[in-house]
Amino acid sequence: MKKVRLLALFLVVFNTGYHAQMKSSPKIESGVSYELAQLRKSTLSEIKYELELKIPESKSERISGTEILHFQYKKQTGSPLLIDFKEDSSSLLSVSVNGKEIKPKLENEHVVIEAQYLISGSNQIHFNFLAGNGALNRRDGYLYALFVPDRARTMFPCFDQPNLKANYSLTLTIPEKWSAISNGKLKDTFVQQGKKTLKFNQSDLLPTYLFSFAAGDFKNHTEKISQQDSRILYRETDSVKIKNSMDSIFSLYKNSLAYYEKWTGIKHPFQKHGLVAIPDFQFGGMEHPGTILFQNSTLFLDKSATQNQLNNRSNLIAHEVAHLWFGDMVTMDWFNDVWMKEVFANFMADKSTGASSDKSVYDLKFLTTHFPAAYSVDRTLGANPIRQILDNLQNAGMMYGPIIYNKAPIMMRQLELLIGEEDFRKGVNEYLTQYAYNNASWPDLIAILDKHTPKDLQSWNKVWVNDPGRPVIDYDVKYNGDTIERFTIIQKPEYGKEQKLWPQEFEISLFYADRIEKVNVKLDGKQQDISEFKGKAKPLFILQNSSGIGYGVFKTDKTVVSNFTLVKDPINRASAYISLYENMMNGSGIKAQDLLNFFADQLPKETTELNLRLITSYISSIYWNFLPENTRLKKSGNMEDKLWKALQVQTAKNNKKIVFDGYQGIFQSQQTYDNLYTIWKSQTAPKGVSLNDEDFTNLALALSLRNSDNNKLLQQQLTRIKNQDRINRFKIIMQAASSDQKVRDDFFNGLMQKQNRSNESAVGSALSYLHHPLRQQISIHYLPKSLDILQEIQKTGDIFFPDNWLRSTFSSYQNPKALEVVNQFLLKNPDYNAILKNKILQATDNLRIAQQLVK
Repeated sequence: MKKVRLLALFLVVFNTGYHAQMKSSPKIESGVSYELAQLRKSTLSEIKYELELKIPESKSERISGTEILHFQYKKQTGSPLLIDFKEDSSSLLSVSVNGKEIKPKLENEHVVIEAQYLISGSNQIHFNFLAGNGALNRRDGYLYALFVPDRARTMFPCFDQPNLKANYSLTLTIPEKWSAISNGKLKDTFVQQGKKTLKFNQSDLLPTYLFSFAAGDFKNHTEKISQQDSRILYRETDSVKIKNSMDSIFSLYKNSLAYYEKWTGIKHPFQKHGLVAIPDFQFGGMEHPGTILFQNSTLFLDKSATQNQLNNRSNLIAHEVAHLWFGDMVTMDWFNDVWMKEVFANFMADKSTGASSDKSVYDLKFLTTHFPAAYSVDRTLGANPIRQILDNLQNAGMMYGPIIYNKAPIMMRQLELLIGEEDFRKGVNEYLTQYAYNNASWPDLIAILDKHTPKDLQSWNKVWVNDPGRPVIDYDVKYNGDTIERFTIIQKPEYGKEQKLWPQEFEISLFYADRIEKVNVKLDGKQQDISEFKGKAKPLFILQNSSGIGYGVFKTDKTVVSNFTLVKDPINRASAYISLYENMMNGSGIKAQDLLNFFADQLPKETTELNLRLITSYISSIYWNFLPENTRLKKSGNMEDKLWKALQVQTAKNNKKIVFDGYQGIFQSQQTYDNLYTIWKSQTAPKGVSLNDEDFTNLALALSLRNSDNNKLLQQQLTRIKNQDRINRFKIIMQAASSDQKVRDDFFNGLMQKQNRSNESAVGSALSYLHHPLRQQISIHYLPKSLDILQEIQKTGDIFFPDNWLRSTFSSYQNPKALEVVNQFLLKNPDYNAILKNKILQATDNLRIAQQLVK
């Protein structure tokens, strides 16, 4: 009864606010405000777009377009209708409404259609326009449309909000040698005078951010999916990678499809399948039905691919296919719930990929994939909740990050444990069926799940979904001689004075010389006695969260390190590695140098690939971020020796590759430089290590950072690269890696111009070389300008670019002067965008922590 009343109260408050907003038409402001979106949702329906685009081969020539916009309209007032178009007024060539040509009027990113031209019922608006290039990603020889979250309006006039779904009929005229793909099936093709016109069938019902197409000089490969010819477009030129990958790509896609159809009880909900592999794609993937975009380098792998690379590929494909149900078929009502589609895609991808492997393999992958990434944000002073507030869609891109991609799946797993696996599945299936081809919110899902459990989901929802942060979970043991008298768990928030409780399940293990005693804990209070441990013998050490499913900073005793040979289970080890690192970052556990030594000693002993990758990443983090520079120099030779010896001890080829990457990542001595230079020069990998062309490119860049005159080295590496897309990428990065200060200055100053940031993936990588720890003293002067342009980065870039920009710039600094730059910037901008401010605090958290740990 309590839960029903709370839900009813929520609906009353929401609806009251909603109707209050409807009383007056919204002012014309940039972006798509929540107020405007709600007004249009109440007056528009049955939307259809007919689009024709003429795409020239040269990316410097404008794309011309015509559009017929059909819709049903409830004419309630004399207010104008606002159609979103974020382009210069000169790009809007002509407008006619219901057969009457009117003077185009563009105000604050909206085409304004006065009420006198509209009727209640069916309306048609014709546009002639020049398409904006902002979201078309025009590269040499190809382009792809990427409209998430609110960038469709940068290309054509539209109602750019997620809860106004529409059908799209697209016609493209492209160079004859090009190929193209879109959401609808290809209907007709006409060739005339070196041009090719492709007409696509009307798409399924989609929001604007899921409408897409790609066109260019792509290769085509076709396979059957569900008895239907399905294409992948790609530009990869490495024949070994293509041969080694194509069957795997389609097998992973088909396996994911079959799993989701069975789990949901709903067949694939769209008319076609289609994939596009994009070089230097700024995301991992994007889930447009029938035109799913993927990062080329994640899909196409050679035989030397590590388990982590294979996992990344299977996870990416499973994630994007899951979106077809979660996000595409049922779409969030407003972008404050964008996390819902991402959490389900990640959560279901984990289930899908885990279904074909041993449970322990699945659990280890889930643990090492999600927890370190979630903690990297949730431990910071800028931590954001899973569900955030959004006033305008122009800010929607800032919602994305590790919290929705990594903390949210952890939350969802705990929710499934709370409700029960089968009841959770029934609730989700009811949600999908009820809102199919429509929109829904998180409260809609909670209302359905609420019917399937007696638990109080509202209070659970507040701490896990609506609040940021994580708990610190400690334990207190009272002994009677060598016997446990009382074992108590205590939780508290990591930050703040507000009393919060995180209901969750996790495991505690007592380790003895000859056995392990385990108890599964269901924590639901501030402190809790574990009666199962009463009377047990005093253990050698205690490991909290040994199964790795609990979330928070689990206090970990240093005796774990001295007795670590007793930790045989890979999941137990991974959980211990993570807890030790998080305790160090929290300032309440092992010291940085001691933990670095422990991880280095584990290098030859840790044989589980995912764990070895985890500890090498921690070694790099501690080495560069949390050791004083003079200590680094003293320890570098010893660390290089330990890594090289571990390389000889490890037997699995993937493990050898991981250790070699760690070796080239931290070296500083001349001896190691000479060793690695010989490997690069001769292109001969160490025995048992497989290195491909990209590996030698990365090695060249690592060497360049330790070379005071590196132009010859970089130019030689450039001549070795054969793939044109990879040549273009390297030309960007090599400027940032250059030993010539003027070249680096010119590169950085060039980034102040939007066109020089168009390849966001390459720019992000370049910035990490520009701000590498070895360049810290001579690159710090770039920091003020990097912050000054951040709002421009957010307005002009894709959703992940502001975070990429900040992390690539700040994440490796430990210099107090760098922190002073950040503090002064925030002090001078007290009214700075709150979400962007949080992004700054997240990206500079290592810098903040370094002030405490670097002694």
